[in-house]
Amino acid sequence: MTTGRARRRGAAASATMALLVVAGCSTDQPERGGRDAPAAPPQESVEEPVEEPVEEPEQPEEPEEPAEPSPTAETSPEASPEPDEPLSADAVDTAVAVRAVRHLAGRIGPREATGEAYARAARWVSGELSRLGYDVERRRVDVPAGESWGVPVPAGRSVNVVATPPGFDPTKPHLVVGAHLDTVPQAPGAEDNASGVGVALAVAEAASQHSTRLPTVFVAFGAEEPRGDPEDHHYGSRQYVAAMPPAERRAMRAMVSLDRVGVGAVVPVGSAGESDPVQGALLAAARRAGAAAVAESGQRSSDHWSFVRDGLPAARLGSTPYAGYHSTADVPSVVSPAQLERVGRIVAEWLAPR
Repeated sequence: MTTGRARRRGAAASATMALLVVAGCSTDQPERGGRDAPAAPPQESVEEPVEEPVEEPEQPEEPEEPAEPSPTAETSPEASPEPDEPLSADAVDTAVAVRAVRHLAGRIGPREATGEAYARAARWVSGELSRLGYDVERRRVDVPAGESWGVPVPAGRSVNVVATPPGFDPTKPHLVVGAHLDTVPQAPGAEDNASGVGVALAVAEAASQHSTRLPTVFVAFGAEEPRGDPEDHHYGSRQYVAAMPPAERRAMRAMVSLDRVGVGAVVPVGSAGESDPVQGALLAAARRAGAAAVAESGQRSSDHWSFVRDGLPAARLGSTPYAGYHSTADVPSVVSPAQLERVGRIVAEWLAPR
């Protein structure tokens, strides 16, 4: 891809060459969920070297720009699709998801919902979505003190990062794609849940450049992880649902939660009950996208449950058990790019016009 900056450098070099020839001078010079019991490590791993998680994420404040080149920041006008070109499974760039996993789990590290590391992660995700052209807001989530996977956690404030397409009307039919951004205090959270956030960003990029069957809201939820008994979690998504006015609730056609989507070779598609229409639609999308998937029932340990328990249609993608669950071993190398690709294809096909 030739950028404007590269063309300007070329023009300047040509002008310099001309001056040297006129003067007779020579120019010859050398010239990247459920609370399942730990299982065996996944068969696949990230294909390129990745940084180990930051052990002490409390670092000096950094700018909101990403620490590495954003996979969505540079696009060529010549390469951009026509605005009315429909979204397809092939439109999702898996590299966007992989880089997000590396940044969130490898650079920022553990992201307890009320801590500074979480705030840094929320700012970074906000910046990524803003660059794609979405209208982004960070909605306050108040979180109580408690114990998260054996570690005391303080009361405080978290945020939901909510991205809507320009001109979005919440009273008109729409879809929601969400993934929780927080982790338990001790885990870098590559699989749980930088993987889900990464796929959401990759699909958001594709959706910003193609038409979808309905406008889609992308949400990075805060405070999903437990803070005590089974009811002391999902604070971000519960707040999101509680704040929905009646007209918005009627207009939301379905929600999908991306939670632990980077391990394994088959994508779990979870329903809160035995089965439901959203799960069925996701399974059909998986078949069209050529992505291996399996139905799961009784899935209530992710943010989709906040919607279902309040009478709204929702389902979950992800939940394969893995050895690093809720531990310091949940680093980028446990995440499989091939599994991220499968999930991205399923979500894109679910959003695609039909």
